Amino acid sequence: MKYWISLVNTEEVDQFISIAQKAEELGFEGITVPDHLVYPAKVETPYPYTQDGKVWWPNTNPWTDPWIALTAMGAATSKLRMATNIYLAALRDPFTVSRATSAAAILTNNRVACGVSAGWLKEEFDAMGVDFASRGRRLDEVIKAVRALNSGEVVSHKGEFFEFSDVIMSPVSKESVPVWVGGKSKAALRRAAENDGWLGVPLANEAMKQVIDSLFDLRRENGKYDEPFDVLISAMEAYTPDFIESLDPAGTYHASVLPWTPSPWGRAFWVKEGEDHSQLDIKIRSMERFKEMMEKFGLWENA
Repeated sequence: MKYWISLVNTEEVDQFISIAQKAEELGFEGITVPDHLVYPAKVETPYPYTQDGKVWWPNTNPWTDPWIALTAMGAATSKLRMATNIYLAALRDPFTVSRATSAAAILTNNRVACGVSAGWLKEEFDAMGVDFASRGRRLDEVIKAVRALNSGEVVSHKGEFFEFSDVIMSPVSKESVPVWVGGKSKAALRRAAENDGWLGVPLANEAMKQVIDSLFDLRRENGKYDEPFDVLISAMEAYTPDFIESLDPAGTYHASVLPWTPSPWGRAFWVKEGEDHSQLDIKIRSMERFKEMMEKFGLWENA
């Protein structure tokens, strides 16, 4: 199991580079950042991953540009991998997505992955003038168009939402940027199975295994089972060696962890009561305690 630090709801953007450097020093595999292009002051759309449908962050939560943040952290490290979790590509056009992912890949020596999903916040789509109901189809088309643009060759595209002829994107990375897809709807799992990885939503271990099994069934059906596939798990309970051993061997497994961030899915035992997790030194201690706990239970060796 490879461990990734999630910076979701981390308000101290000025600490991102120091966090990334410490994560690399401790042996974490990677780091992820979230995305909202514009955040509405009033949210009525139910959040799909809490029981009461309420978001668990303040309206003032910062949403830094993910590709700038990842590139800055990548420039300050040498091995740490980086990904968006998630990037709302359906709110952008293919040229914007292609340019951002290509530049980040080049400037980090191909250490980035583009994690996407269709999105859940209708008010955000409304603010951008983008139809919420068709966001899944729009995302599929963006992914297809960006893969073509990121080839660096002269390409044309004609689809439901975008059309362009004889264009070339430059510079582009010599290696393709992996596309990981989040969500657990049928459409999201189909989309993930057709691409390079799945960004897991918060689930208990048994439910997580069932979703992962269904993903690899889809990979068998579409002929991609033997190709590399990453799974970033976001679990609601502790991992066990038996759970990890039970996962389909065709996948490469990662765990998304919140070493210091309070969440609706249970308390992190590596955060001490009363600690101010806005402070960098507390974040570092939490990261160290997390690693120590994983080592204690024999779950860090493969990180």
